[in-house]
Amino acid sequence: MISGVMDFEQITYELAAGVLTLTLNRPERLNAWTEQMGLELRTAFDQADADDQVRAVIVTGAGRGFCAGADLASGGDTFDARKRDAVAGAMRDNGGELTLRIFESKKPVIAAINGPAVGVGATMTLPMDIRLAAEDARMGFVFARRGIIPEACSSWFLPRVVGINRAMEWVATGRVFSAQEALDGGLVRSLHPKDELLDVARALGREIAENTAPVSVALARQLMWRMLGAEHPMYAHRADSRGMAARGQSADAVEGITAFLEKRPAQFPDRVSDGLPDVMPGWSAPEFE
Repeated sequence: MISGVMDFEQITYELAAGVLTLTLNRPERLNAWTEQMGLELRTAFDQADADDQVRAVIVTGAGRGFCAGADLASGGDTFDARKRDAVAGAMRDNGGELTLRIFESKKPVIAAINGPAVGVGATMTLPMDIRLAAEDARMGFVFARRGIIPEACSSWFLPRVVGINRAMEWVATGRVFSAQEALDGGLVRSLHPKDELLDVARALGREIAENTAPVSVALARQLMWRMLGAEHPMYAHRADSRGMAARGQSADAVEGITAFLEKRPAQFPDRVSDGLPDVMPGWSAPEFE
């Protein structure tokens, strides 16, 4: 099992009471994004999925910011792929590599947006399941003001989170907006005083950890996200039917019902690391081309 604090340079990894807190840790740069930060985050999600002690993941930022977007220290060449080391094949957007990894997470993910979250600092939160924000946080999809486009698969995620009208307004104006506007637009679930934000996020994570079957949560998350792209509810009916058949005969189902009848907390025995039932046979992620 993987537990405790892992060694990273630009993030921290801390597990307590079933809740993993990943903290972007470049406070002197408002946690500005680098390729290394992206790699460390993807590695952390790999470790979280492999560790049955991790029941929920929180992503937050150190200091007064969540993530100020890409580190612009390279100036005008920041986004020029020709200035980077050559790689085989087409250049991939590293923000998208992270959001695709979060999309595949077997653990629910909570964003605790403690301060400015702009550019990739905003788009990285879109595949997270629940977003909480500090009352004074500010967010922005500022790409058009920098001469680039929204990245990190946000053209898929953002309209599904807030609707196409709100998504296009924020993207076309590129403005930085208040946490209240984010709440009104459905981007975040709730606002909290900054010094209470992480406690609220961790309480939510513990509610998941203490009350639910980890395999059931992993399957439910998989179904919810994948069905956003389904053409007809029949696809959900097929997957639900397979899932109910598999989970209905599981030790978790016996324990969940028995604990309810006996009026005691359930102790679910099944583990995500042992594998999930295949409720969508034939489904696979498209290859990058």
